[in-house]
Amino acid sequence: MWRRRASGQMIQQETTPRPPSHAEPQGRHPPPCRLWGPHAAMWPAGALALCSLILSTTGDPSRGSPKTIKTNNPGVLKAARHSVERFNNCTNDIFLFKESHISRALVQIVKGLKYMLDLEISRTICKKTKHPSLDNCDFQTNSTLKRTLSCYSEVWVIPWLQRLEVPVLLCH
Repeated sequence: MWRRRASGQMIQQETTPRPPSHAEPQGRHPPPCRLWGPHAAMWPAGALALCSLILSTTGDPSRGSPKTIKTNNPGVLKAARHSVERFNNCTNDIFLFKESHISRALVQIVKGLKYMLDLEISRTICKKTKHPSLDNCDFQTNSTLKRTLSCYSEVWVIPWLQRLEVPVLLCH
């Protein structure tokens, strides 16, 4: 391809695009979440920051493979609470349930973040009709009303759309 310099001289321009100056050496993949090119502008800074936070706490997620994450991670706690809220909306129990223990948490980067959680949820003393915050609800102490369920939940977080979905919630 030919182009004209400001001096009027014609020069031949390279037709193959050069890699960005921060590109990785041949044979290695760039780190996940490092974006350049036309799609980089589509990612809000918050989504990249969240992705960076996950990567810093879990290591390289190897493009889509689930990785173990600490059960006290803020994203895990938010996903667990969202799972419990969905459970409470789907049951006829008079009392609200609340997460009592998260035994295992995985995260996978797939068009957002997918959390896979093994958790226990327990009945609280708070009734559904009063709709209090679960943070202020203590667990049931009455032995006849106590109930704990083991659950597996998948929570899909799409930060740039400010969306959380619970496509899988299995409790027994």
